[in-house]
Order: sequence, then structure tokens, then C-alpha cells
Amino acid sequence: MNSMNSIPKSLKEIKSLLESGQLTCVELVNSYLENINEQKDLNVFITLFDKEALQRAKEIDEKIKNKTAGKLAGTVFSIKDVISVKDKLLTCGSKILSNFDAIYDATVIERLKEEDAIIIGKVNCDEFAMGSSNENSFFGPVKNPVDKTRVPGGSSGASAVSVASNMCLLSLGSETGGSIRQPSSFCGITGLKVTYGRISRFGLVAFASSFDTIGIFGNNNYDIGIALEVIAGFDERDSTSSDIKVDNYTEETETKFDPEKIKIGYAKEYFEEGLDEEIKKGILDKIEFLKQKGFAVKEISLPYSKYVIQTYYILTCAEASSNLSRYDGVRYGYRAGDSPVLEDMYVNTRSEGFGDEVKRRIMLGTYVLSAGYYDAYYRKGQKVRRLIMKDFEDAFNEVDFIISPTTPTTAFKIGEKVEDPLAMYLNDIYTVSANLAGIPAISIPVGFDKNNLPYGLQIMGKKFDELGLLRMWNEI
Repeated sequence: MNSMNSIPKSLKEIKSLLESGQLTCVELVNSYLENINEQKDLNVFITLFDKEALQRAKEIDEKIKNKTAGKLAGTVFSIKDVISVKDKLLTCGSKILSNFDAIYDATVIERLKEEDAIIIGKVNCDEFAMGSSNENSFFGPVKNPVDKTRVPGGSSGASAVSVASNMCLLSLGSETGGSIRQPSSFCGITGLKVTYGRISRFGLVAFASSFDTIGIFGNNNYDIGIALEVIAGFDERDSTSSDIKVDNYTEETETKFDPEKIKIGYAKEYFEEGLDEEIKKGILDKIEFLKQKGFAVKEISLPYSKYVIQTYYILTCAEASSNLSRYDGVRYGYRAGDSPVLEDMYVNTRSEGFGDEVKRRIMLGTYVLSAGYYDAYYRKGQKVRRLIMKDFEDAFNEVDFIISPTTPTTAFKIGEKVEDPLAMYLNDIYTVSANLAGIPAISIPVGFDKNNLPYGLQIMGKKFDELGLLRMWNEI
């Protein structure tokens, strides 16, 4: 098994080959490593765990023979480099952490290892997960495998690329405002953003703590479901993690809905100016398809949608300003030389260690938290966030799911929006609402534009109804 397309893109198929002896984990990992090597120009991996992955594969092959293997045996993951893997680099795509090794495993990593998943390496991302294109990394931009002149989306762009280009079966990324769903749409795969609190954030480097979640990239709902089943659930080390029961995603994702019992909404605000006409038609065609299947479909309104970008950037930048204050050159990470006094060392370290986008957001956040502007911006932002949450609470009293485009356009060219932060921020216009409201959302691939570039459809659901999203995927 040595060509890129010969590796099955489904865990059920991989498990069947492993159990029948037609494939070993060692062969599987070697094939992925070959794919990674052949596609180095995509700039996906920051750290490759080639030796460790092969050693782990040998151990799991023995477990499979002895019938003692965990439920993720044969599953190869890449991990976005904002999630802590013990004794491995944890760079967050930044110069300031480019020499920092993690001292413990994140909860999600512990849980993957317990069920015999294989981690093949840490992948590139926008610096501190701040960006919509994966161009803000100290390690250089990641390329979209569909068209290498275009961005893969961000900030979890390399996670999406690693799955789309068959370098691994699944990837863990992080989301603050669309960083899983937007790259999924641009790369033609599926990305799940879970309810805030569904997956432990212990070991996830903080960008904006009241928004951040860990999520999953994959090719089908069974694979994403089994990964979610393993990593979701309460963790006493994360005070924001929920103790709500974790569903049996693997068994229940395949069950069909009774269309007469499900109501689907589409918000008129998501189909207005700024949405590419081909994407608009593609999503409306899918809505019509659901109507034909017998689902009750109705137009709804989310009136505070017009404020989501402003609210999101005010609040996340404020939290980033606080969270990133720990990177000062004193305790860990990069330290600037030639600083005669302590204050100079702080200033020089941050000036040299942070990239432009991170500096922009720290300055915005510090500004909105400052004495003269706190009430005008930060406090008002929190009030509007509550109104946005209320929009969704009201909507979910009427419908079970909300369907929308994931992104306003398909993937844009590398370098096209770097000089225009506002144009870049508007890529998140359909995704940030779910983060502001703390609800789960999924992007699934549904079509291609005239340039043969993929785009996704977004389904948003009620809090902790990830199972509903995975089941709804079957219907589209």
C-alpha cells in the first residue's frame, strides 16, 4: 500500500483490513508517512513523530493479534500545535514558543492514547490560533491541496489539509470563531465544533477562554463520532467542562430521523449581500432537497447577526490580551537579548516574538479593556453576546437545526487578504455566532464552484446535541 489514494478514508474499512490481516498498523503508518513526505510543499507538519508512531503501531499490532486493542486502534491522528503533547514542541505557530516543549499531555491526548490511537505529529496553524487563512504562522503559510495557490482556511488549516490530503485519518483542531468549520469548507472535508464544555480544554493553549473549544476533522460521521465518544466528557482539571452524559455516537449516528418530527430553520440574514451566488444556490438547493424528503423547513430570523463580527473581535481580543500577557520572556519561550532593563526585555521579547496579527489583537484587546473604554466596548460586547445567545434560544424553540453556508466564498488566493484585516475577518461571518452562543456546529462538504473549489454547508444545533448534527449529516 504505497499510493496516496490506496489508504482507506474510513475507520470501518481500516479495521476490517487490520482484523483480517490484510493490513498492519505499521504498514498504515508507513503509507501515511510516505504521503506526508510526498506533499512536503503543503507545509503541514511542524513536528513529525515518525519513529514514535511506528513504535506505537508495532505495539498496537500486537494488541490487535491478542484482541486487547482499544476502540481507536488503527486510527492515525494529527494534532494542531496548540494542544499539548508531552515532551514534544508546543509552538502555537509562534516564534515566542518555537523552542518550548510541553511538560504534560492534554486530556484529549491522554484519552486518545488510552484507546490506542496513533499520533503522527503536530501540525501548523495561524499563530496562537489567530487567523482565517493559515498565513499568520511563524513557520510559513499552509497550502490548500485542492489548489496550491490558495489558502486552506484557518486557524486550523493544516489539520484540515492533513485529513484532506490523506496524511492521517482524523485530526484534532481548535475553534474560537470558525477555525475548524472554515478550513473544512475550503478543503472539502468535515469539521465538528462541539458545544462549549463538551470536550476538556485542559492542555489547550488559551486564545479566548470563554470561546475556545477542541474539535475534530474527518471524512465521515462514524469516524468523527467514535473520536468524539473517546475525548468528550467531564474533566475535573477543566472547570468549564460539562458533566452532561456523553452519547453513544458510534451506534446512534447511523439511525435515521423521522422527517415529520424534525424542524429545520434557515436564517434570512445568512443569505444576504456578500454571499457568493454559487454557494447561495448550492445551499438553497440542499434546503429544497430536505423539503422534498419531508422535513419541515422554515425561514427564521437571527436579528443580532449583524453585530456578530464586532462583538466577537471585541471580546476575543480582550481575552487574548489577558491570556497572552504570560509570554514575557521571563518564564519560558523566546527571550530577546541585549535588554539592559527588565521593561526593555518585556517589550523586545514581545515585539520580536509575536507576529503582526497577534500584536494587532493584543492591542485591540488592551484598548477595549482600558479604563476609558471598558464600558463602551467590552461591557457592551458582553451585553450583545447575551442578546445573540437569546436569538439562538428563541430560534431553537421553533426549530431543531439551523442550516447556513459555512463561508461566504470558496478558498481565496494566498496573499490576497493579508493587507486587509477586515476582509479577512469577514470570512468568519457565518461561523462566529456558534462560538458566541456556545452551541455545536458542523461543516459538511456539499459542492464545488465553477473553479472546482469545494464549499461546505453548516448545521447548527442545540447545546450538547452533537449526535443530532452527526445524524443530520446522513440526511443531506
